[in-house]
Amino acid sequence: MPKNIKNFQILISEEEIARRIIGLGQEISGFYNDNSVIVIGVLKGSFIFLADLVRRINSDVHIDFVGISSYAGTQSTQDIKLTRDLSINVEGKNVLVVEDIIDTGLTISYLQKYLVEKKGAREVKTAAFLSKPLARKTTCVVDWVGFEIGNEFVIGYGLDYNERYRELPYIAIYKE
Repeated sequence: MPKNIKNFQILISEEEIARRIIGLGQEISGFYNDNSVIVIGVLKGSFIFLADLVRRINSDVHIDFVGISSYAGTQSTQDIKLTRDLSINVEGKNVLVVEDIIDTGLTISYLQKYLVEKKGAREVKTAAFLSKPLARKTTCVVDWVGFEIGNEFVIGYGLDYNERYRELPYIAIYKE
């Protein structure tokens, strides 16, 4: 544990995460049933979850990333900006968006619409490591969820506070 974290509490252990990733991989593999899928990670927070998850999916997987900005510190700005576009063509393809956390639902709703309407994806499904249903500000579809949590601000396993703590192997509640 980093010495500079004073006010935190472990919420989801490294062991719990590993078990759930195996289960998600099995569920997603069963859905795609050997069909090709383009897995799109939402940078930066999804990179650890995506790396662990794709190793558990038994389908033909192609990987790409998008960058979306919507946070400042611990608060969602609700101003969604595409900061990095796809580098591969998803037109007519099955797409699985991998998110670190879905709270307000605004980012994933934006991305789902963008992939279908602007990029021509055949089908867009979503896998989120964490979901905060109590924080929703819009209706959004999340097909696979690792863990549902409350409204706490969390760090670790790819999630950050001002670009810090992504490397933690567990999820912790962060308190300023």
